[in-house]
Amino acid sequence: MADTDKALQELEDLFAAARSERPAVPEHLSAAILADAAREQAGFRASRPARAARQPLWRQLIEAVGGWPAMGGLAAASAAGLWIGVAPPSFVPDPVALAGYEDSGSAFADESYDMALMLSEDLQ
Repeated sequence: MADTDKALQELEDLFAAARSERPAVPEHLSAAILADAAREQAGFRASRPARAARQPLWRQLIEAVGGWPAMGGLAAASAAGLWIGVAPPSFVPDPVALAGYEDSGSAFADESYDMALMLSEDLQ
């Protein structure tokens, strides 16, 4: 047991010595790495595109929506929505009836508008 402890201690000393020493990189390898990095960086600078001219706001909006095909679909959907809103099909409830709007002609039984009658009813 004492021999294994001594062997482990020697091994631990070797590992500690290896950790304390910094490995040296050969000069030619370091120069080759730096030259390769400089070549790559020069390629990035050369291939950088020029700044595009600023586009008008309406063109930016069209591109944000998805281009002209998307604008065509948006226009078609808007036209269909307007058409359905103005002349709804028979299976769609009329939005005016849903709002509770009544025709003024149906408010009075005799189809007349008498201010005195209206005021006398309000006072009671």
